[in-house]
Amino acid sequence: MNFFNKKLLLLSAACLSPLANAEAPYPSTYTAPEHNPTLITNATVLTGDGQRLEGASVYFVNGKIVEVTDSAPELAANTRVIDAKGRWVTPGVIDVHSHLGVYPSPDVDAHSDGNEATAPVTAEVWAEHSIWPQDPGFGRALAGGVTTLQILPGSANLFGGRAVTLKNVASVSYQGMKFPGAPYGLKMACGENPKRVYGRKGSGPSTRMGNIAGYRTAWIKAQDYRDEHAQYAALTREEQKETTRPKRDLELETLAGVLDGEIIIHMHCYRADEMLTILDLAKEFDYKVGTFHHGVEAYKIADELAENDVCGALWADWWGFKMEAYDGIQENIALVDRPDGSCAVVHSDSDEGIQRLNQEAAKAMSRGVKAGLDIPPERAITWITSNAAKSLGIEDKTGTLAAGKMADVVLWSGNPFSVYTKADHVFIDGVHRYDRLNPELQPVSDFELGQLLEAGE
Repeated sequence: MNFFNKKLLLLSAACLSPLANAEAPYPSTYTAPEHNPTLITNATVLTGDGQRLEGASVYFVNGKIVEVTDSAPELAANTRVIDAKGRWVTPGVIDVHSHLGVYPSPDVDAHSDGNEATAPVTAEVWAEHSIWPQDPGFGRALAGGVTTLQILPGSANLFGGRAVTLKNVASVSYQGMKFPGAPYGLKMACGENPKRVYGRKGSGPSTRMGNIAGYRTAWIKAQDYRDEHAQYAALTREEQKETTRPKRDLELETLAGVLDGEIIIHMHCYRADEMLTILDLAKEFDYKVGTFHHGVEAYKIADELAENDVCGALWADWWGFKMEAYDGIQENIALVDRPDGSCAVVHSDSDEGIQRLNQEAAKAMSRGVKAGLDIPPERAITWITSNAAKSLGIEDKTGTLAAGKMADVVLWSGNPFSVYTKADHVFIDGVHRYDRLNPELQPVSDFELGQLLEAGE
């Protein structure tokens, strides 16, 4: 059980949240369609938990993995069988850092909905309310094997707002894509971005010390807000009738959710010294940093990340595009990936990179091997599957090919860490969502359909 689930169990009885007894707003409406039982057989299988099985089978029924085995499982009468000789099977790819839908294609001002750059603290906004489900990028990502992705606000602000985890399925609404039961994230940013944006505006922090003061001020307000609501909730019904109910505040409600362990921190941060400061900040206010994103200097503090059970969601390269990325090295992911409980993740932060996260992982693997580290495919696949699921708080539902998990499965044309390999078939909850050789299973967004019709095609 992870930190967030433990803390949630401890606090649930206290009803600290103002919405503790209310139905969550904007709930997921996603339900998986029915599908035929499916057996993928005779494949090289990377289970996502460190195992590699040769000549193995993956069997899934009613949206769930039933069995991963090197023997012949007992099949239902209507089972579809796919012979995968020479091909590889992995869990569905998970991208923990995407802006699809909030910065969709085409890249025009009318579509720029990822940054609410109006104040340094905008924890009240939710990325899902900006998502455009017609973004063609979702289909491109599906063709790259991506079955789950977290959509975050941008990094202009100290607190950018709530992030949401989606199933990569076609829908007319973002609620039809929301991953059922996935916890919310809170996007925070340190370093150059917030101080640059608000330093230029003259309306917020213009230095790194100003950034830290801004976080601390917000957390103090959130503590007071949480305590005020907790005190009211602890009163008897008669006492509540004689007491003014505390007012709701959307910004502080989100921050209180972090303090209560209900919302996971996803922190945009590059430099090692700043990440260490943020870890101390979390200790000061008794919350947990879930994942540092980008973290080009994470290799300098790999031990500290492992000790604090913090994931590093990192690029394979992206060196030197700004000063705080100056000390980035291509061995970063491999060095953060310690065998003693570390959590290295490959992320995209790109509408193009998300289409080939397997190749991004391959780059990081090759640099680690060149540096003398032993990184077999069964370990590297965890960077885009099980570790990514842990980062999002959904490791009990997906990220590995294990009995009872969601049947989020990719059948690759070969070794997924080869530049020549493509996703042949992608299944989400057992439903066949993508087939490289079947145009009817290559989703096209409503926006793209409109363009084709306009062109007379």
